Amino acid sequence: MRCVSYRNEEPPGARGRPRDAELERRITAAVLGILAEHGYEDVSFEAVARRCQTSKASLYRRWGSKRDMVIAAVKAGPARHSTSPLPPGDTLREDLLALARRLERTMAASDTGTALMLLQAGLKDPELCDAIENSTGPTGARLPQAVIDAAVARGELPAGASPFAFEEVVGSVLLLRHANGLAVDDAYLSALVDTVIIPALVASATSGTTLPAGLFSGHPEIRTTDPTRENS
Repeated sequence: MRCVSYRNEEPPGARGRPRDAELERRITAAVLGILAEHGYEDVSFEAVARRCQTSKASLYRRWGSKRDMVIAAVKAGPARHSTSPLPPGDTLREDLLALARRLERTMAASDTGTALMLLQAGLKDPELCDAIENSTGPTGARLPQAVIDAAVARGELPAGASPFAFEEVVGSVLLLRHANGLAVDDAYLSALVDTVIIPALVASATSGTTLPAGLFSGHPEIRTTDPTRENS
């Protein structure tokens, strides 16, 4: 039986504590609220403690770092229904749709501001992106190498296929559609996978160039030039 392995781990430094359901709910709401309103840089133990009316000590007892606290809030909030391993499909199409559906559920469970701020935080801190992916695993924003390898073994993809198309397009269009209140149903996801993603994955193996890392890969190339000086 073919097995696609996805990790579903607690973030390094997470600390065990008896759960207080109401306090956990308030902490999650505080973390996600600050993240959506002000961004990752403004999330702190002090700010979260103040907003949810608890002590900083109660937060420090639970988490060893801000990153761990944010990951826990994502798992308890937007990704709360999407943290179990995904069973492998029999075809590439099934695997891609399963990933896209998972990402859609996660985005639907959060507001656009939170999703955008998490993306921006991940661009500044790739290790945060990796930790969220490993902890909630998989989020649906990335195309696991195991899925590509299985598709190559079945003859659905040429060897050397790149995840670029999936990791650049799927998360981007879902975020944009949610931001504009557009429908994202199974018919839409099927059309996206069938007409855009699968053809692009096939073409990626014969492009003749090394494709860049996609926006949702966790490690896209960051622009280092100042666009205001390009035409000066």
